[in-house]
Amino acid sequence: MDDRTLTYVVIALAAVTVLIILLVAARARARRRRAELQRRFGPEYDRTVQELGSPARADRELADRERRLERVQFRDLSIADRARFSDAWTRIQAQFVDDPAVAVAGAADLIEEVMRARGYPSKEFEQRVADISVMHPDMVQHYRAAHELAESSRSGQTNTEELRQAVVHYRFLFGELLRGAAADVHAA
Repeated sequence: MDDRTLTYVVIALAAVTVLIILLVAARARARRRRAELQRRFGPEYDRTVQELGSPARADRELADRERRLERVQFRDLSIADRARFSDAWTRIQAQFVDDPAVAVAGAADLIEEVMRARGYPSKEFEQRVADISVMHPDMVQHYRAAHELAESSRSGQTNTEELRQAVVHYRFLFGELLRGAAADVHAA
């Protein structure tokens, strides 16, 4: 083998070695990122994998959700807003005794109102769910369950116990949203 051929072989081996190192580093970074997303999103990670069909797609979706909310300026509620929302929640709970379906609809509307007051940008349910999954991943399953029960209620397909469960689910999310921006910062 002449010197020129040897030089090409060494360069080729060096290039392959660098490529292998880069691939190993990229896979390690992807594993760390996936583990971080799994830790951060908890059951929402698994649900997203199941919905999208692969961990790689779920990783991209959840990372996109995070990036979207990085641009949002969340607001703390004023003392007056907290009091107003708390009073509204108390009225909803009292209304449940007389008209559970109306109370559930009121709870759904109040959640949306609190989210708007806090700075959540979307009016669409699915986008609000995605946003909640980033800021409050432990609450998103409550929001979905409450919404599903509320939708069933609108078509008259729920009983009083299911309506009670919807209010309980909404109450979990309501309490978290009322806590303020500090809760959002800790969730992120």
